[in-house]
Amino acid sequence: MVSHSATIPLDGEGRAAGMSAGCAPLCAGDPLPKWVFADLRTDHAGEVGAICIYRGVLQFARDPALRAFAGHHLATEQKHLGLIAAWLPAAKHSRLLPLWRLAGFLTGALPALFGAKAVYATIEAVETFVNHHYEDQIRALAPHPDLSDLRQTLLDCQADEVAHRDEAAAAQGNTQSGWVLRSWCAMVGAGSKGAVALIRHI
Repeated sequence: MVSHSATIPLDGEGRAAGMSAGCAPLCAGDPLPKWVFADLRTDHAGEVGAICIYRGVLQFARDPALRAFAGHHLATEQKHLGLIAAWLPAAKHSRLLPLWRLAGFLTGALPALFGAKAVYATIEAVETFVNHHYEDQIRALAPHPDLSDLRQTLLDCQADEVAHRDEAAAAQGNTQSGWVLRSWCAMVGAGSKGAVALIRHI
């Protein structure tokens, strides 16, 4: 499901273009709150990184099932990037996007060198973080009916990310991960949290 809200063009100040003040939702004509821009900047950078994760997987993975998994999820993340980009003016993008592209690529490429289980565990760790990240934003938007279309966009993205998490978890089966893989996944989660804190400002 794609929210129609993602098609609303925003001008350079973050206002919905061509609409008069006083309209709802989005209080068209009014700038988005600064805290919304900070959140959307993290979402945009996160989707850029997610695309690069799956490109990293596809660069090195040879297992047909894993490649199909990565290709399908890559298309979904590309869709998400388009949805978020429609809300966030280019001037508000993170200035560190090249770094997030590299980090994303390595997050996908390194586990792909060790096999499908490592990739699936990494994706589960990433999507577990992303689910909580989106949930925090969705809750923050709940008291703001003027931003209901944006909230629905995030709900749609969150639903896809949860599906990615669950698919990755199921693909791993019931085998126990070793301490190296568990440590890697913990590092991925901590790195994602640290990146979000930085992206909110840069």
